Amino acid sequence: MTYVVTDACIRCKYMDCVEVCPVDCFYEGENMLVINPSECIDCGVCEPECPAEAILPDTESGLEQWMELNAKFSAEWPNITAKKDVPEDADEWKGKDGKFETQFSEAPGEGD
Repeated sequence: MTYVVTDACIRCKYMDCVEVCPVDCFYEGENMLVINPSECIDCGVCEPECPAEAILPDTESGLEQWMELNAKFSAEWPNITAKKDVPEDADEWKGKDGKFETQFSEAPGEGD
């Protein structure tokens, strides 16, 4: 089992999860984070830290798209191990539906 980041992270990117991850398995895109499923040790410390509730265990149903997206982009985006400034409009995007279809970016973030 591993954890995955879902579309709830898009445009929020709070990064509290990055601070607590003991194995540094988060990778940064332009407007969201993903978890490398090969590196995640299933400790679960990141899940309760996410204000957007964007991190879920891969055992929940309907997460196939997110498991694939996390695996794909964790291989392309840079690793992030320290929390950065949260986007100024993060709270405005928190809880909004349909963000993947309208806001997702394949562009990498800056990483560490």
